[in-house]
Amino acid sequence: MEFIVGDTNEAINAEIVHSLGKDSILIKINGKEHSIKLLKSARDEFEFILDNSFHHAKILRSTTAELVVLIDGQSLQVKRHSKLTEVLEKSLSLGKVAVSQNNLTSQIPGRVVSVVANIGTSVKKGDSVVILESMKMQLGVKAHKDGTIKEMKVQQGSTVARNDIIATIE
Repeated sequence: MEFIVGDTNEAINAEIVHSLGKDSILIKINGKEHSIKLLKSARDEFEFILDNSFHHAKILRSTTAELVVLIDGQSLQVKRHSKLTEVLEKSLSLGKVAVSQNNLTSQIPGRVVSVVANIGTSVKKGDSVVILESMKMQLGVKAHKDGTIKEMKVQQGSTVARNDIIATIE
């Protein structure tokens, strides 16, 4: 899978190669293999040894598109699915001309797995309104402006096509 770390805009390719036994895995980052041994695992906190060096990590924020982690006291932002996020952002900016200012539309086809905001919910630009599943990935459909949800056009389990209206925000 490809990631972008911080504001570098440099893509990093990472993959799990195989298990090395109890609590240990072999990973490959940009073609170089590394071993990881998990020492402690809690809900949002981990301790591990990476290539014979101890590290402590705490997840500060996790969304569909990014992960913010505190590793050894240093904050690190990781953008997931960088190419898909880039395509969606471009698609969203191109589609705004033909769509009503109040209508929130889907940029991809998918199945609604979660409705995050309901009628009457106040949202800020960038807040997730619904979560769609497409091609085994879950992506948030985010509010295109600040406002209040006046109408929901979808419900959990329904399917949407690209450019279908998800909600009305006023």
